[in-house]
Amino acid sequence: MRGQRLLGYGYLTPYVIGLVVFTAVPFLTSFYLSFTKYDLMNTPNWTGWSNYERLFTRDRTFIKSLNVTLIYVFLTVPLKLAFALFIAAILNYKLKFINLFRTAFYVPSILGGSIAIAVLWRYLFASEGLVNMALAGLGLAPVDWFGDPTNALFTISLLRCWQFGSAMVIFLAALQSIDKSLYEAAAIDGAGKVTTFIFITLPLLTPVIFFNLVMQMVQAFQEFNGPYIITQGGPLKSTYLLPLYIYEEAFKKFNMGYASAIAWVLFVIIMALTLVAFWSSRKWVYYAGDKRS
Repeated sequence: MRGQRLLGYGYLTPYVIGLVVFTAVPFLTSFYLSFTKYDLMNTPNWTGWSNYERLFTRDRTFIKSLNVTLIYVFLTVPLKLAFALFIAAILNYKLKFINLFRTAFYVPSILGGSIAIAVLWRYLFASEGLVNMALAGLGLAPVDWFGDPTNALFTISLLRCWQFGSAMVIFLAALQSIDKSLYEAAAIDGAGKVTTFIFITLPLLTPVIFFNLVMQMVQAFQEFNGPYIITQGGPLKSTYLLPLYIYEEAFKKFNMGYASAIAWVLFVIIMALTLVAFWSSRKWVYYAGDKRS
């Protein structure tokens, strides 16, 4: 018995070491550095709350970046979830070669975060890119996708929405787990497809919708590759998300203490919105056997 316990601890040891070395220590270190002035070369100099005071009182770039990040998150997350659920509902039908289609729709989630796809996205929406060529073929005027601040943020958001595969797979698994007898009973009562979807499918999917909502929200707040590769935060910082600001402060200006303060503000925002999501879930998430009216 003792040998089995030691063997179990042995299996856990690599994970515990990784958790401590690569997660807990950097996490706590960044918290300490957020109260210091640190340039990666010299010893950190304790400055107290000065970094946070500068963030909220004198740093207009931070306020601009925070606003852009919030708009980006609240734009991309609902669009991505809606599109993922729409595709999952289609792929839930028993069609010929359906497994091939499911694989094809999942591929963007694997490739979407890569540098190559970000570069491809930049060329697709360039002034003489494929998208504007298609618009010209339809007799429409070309669009300045990356030169206009509003269009730039929307185009970057489309890249994230295109990475819907992981959320789609989760939705698809949830759709396939719904008891078919519920649909049969609804059909006998004369309910149409839209009514069935609204009053049967959606309520039963709310736990999965909640899970995808939290996961996609956390990931959206950490988006870096797309804005960095495609627009570098421009034009006029319209795509200058907080992760880009953290990166530039830490590794271009070597203000590691200030970058840590920004990172901790971002962490608090994510945690606060996650707690709000959990609090609100009591109102709209329904689990099997739930007795609420």
